[in-house]
Amino acid sequence: MNRNLTILALTGTLALGGVLGYQAKEGGLPSQGAATTSQANPVQASTAQDVTASGTLVQTRTSPPATATTAYDAGRARTESEANTVQVVKERQDGLVYISVTEADSSSAEARMRQRLQEQFGFSLPQDQGGGVPATGTGSGFFVSAQGDIVTNNHVVEGASEITIRLHGSKQTYKAKVIARAPDYDLALLRAEGVAPSSIKPLPLGDSDKLDVGLKAIAMGAPFNLDFSVSEGIISSLERQVPVGSREVVQPVIQTDAAINPGNSGGPLLSSAGEVIGVNTQILTGGAGQSAGVGFAIPINTVKRLLPQLQAGQGGVVSPPSLGVVFTDLGSLPPEQLRAAGLPTSGALIQKVYPGSPAAAAGLRGGSNGELTLPSAQGTSALSTDGDLITAVGGQPLTDASSLQQAVLATGEGQPLRLTVRRGGQSREVEVTLQAFQFPQNQQ
Repeated sequence: MNRNLTILALTGTLALGGVLGYQAKEGGLPSQGAATTSQANPVQASTAQDVTASGTLVQTRTSPPATATTAYDAGRARTESEANTVQVVKERQDGLVYISVTEADSSSAEARMRQRLQEQFGFSLPQDQGGGVPATGTGSGFFVSAQGDIVTNNHVVEGASEITIRLHGSKQTYKAKVIARAPDYDLALLRAEGVAPSSIKPLPLGDSDKLDVGLKAIAMGAPFNLDFSVSEGIISSLERQVPVGSREVVQPVIQTDAAINPGNSGGPLLSSAGEVIGVNTQILTGGAGQSAGVGFAIPINTVKRLLPQLQAGQGGVVSPPSLGVVFTDLGSLPPEQLRAAGLPTSGALIQKVYPGSPAAAAGLRGGSNGELTLPSAQGTSALSTDGDLITAVGGQPLTDASSLQQAVLATGEGQPLRLTVRRGGQSREVEVTLQAFQFPQNQQ
């Protein structure tokens, strides 16, 4: 995956079906809140998020972990930070899950998809081993409920013919099935068969909206198939936006320098409070195929928002909400053409609104005049300038298409999204109730 962040920017004419929701059927420790408000003493007791057997998040009181002076002698942990890391690992290691997948037919559409995802995400996936031997691959995951729900990456289990898991400290394997997948978020929920309830150790989920750059980050998983490996670093950035999911929709991620390698995919990124703050999903490798100190994790608040839908998925796919439109990002067009057409330099110019879509229900309109002619892969294409122009989302000016993408993805199904729309030189506020929308097959 030899690429840098500059080429991850989203440009060009975009169809919201392909970008915003063509329906595709991927306690002994305190909370992170304490860590963010008092970095000088990040292990104070507070309230932590945990998960019940039904998967509902509840508040539970926690007690502070033992400090370096009471839990470890000078020969084992010489600093408070070391003591904290050791305590987090001891408290959370049994919530880790090792995942193995098998793809019997490496020439199948699913196998080809997995190979493409490997190139996209920089993680180890099943490979054609030749001689008719089934391809295999590994990943990581973690328990999120007492009933045994396991969160991992969609690209770990996409198209797998067989999934097995192992728990920390055990060589016993269990068959697992996919409860549901959310490919556009690169998330999947598994459940294993025959795991004793006493062996299921759900990890508490933190609040990724309350993080700060510089806070500790602890990654756990099985890099290069090395069971139970731990790496530590910091949160390097909270402003990063990269393509996520099978259709590479640009979304916010947590950047960390904690070493993440092939096999870590789907594993937890933990805070010093012992809470999961992200799901490890991608790396920038510089062409080496391994950690170069730039790893990305899906924010745990995304998981928390999707978890009820995943748990109710019954083997299906959780589709993101959608506007149901095709639009053009004005920021991707030549300024001289925009001036000639009397258009601003930013905004989402709607070209088409699909019947029956949330946008259609809200009264949004597409264009029809075909006034601009633009170069395209097929030679030229016509661009209409008389459609509705989305200039702001939730009161925030729309500077580029990724802002609209993120707003739609971050809004739950059935929830309203407020748009500022310009039509005929007049601006007005439009509220769109987002829903999953099935786009015409030829628009996928």
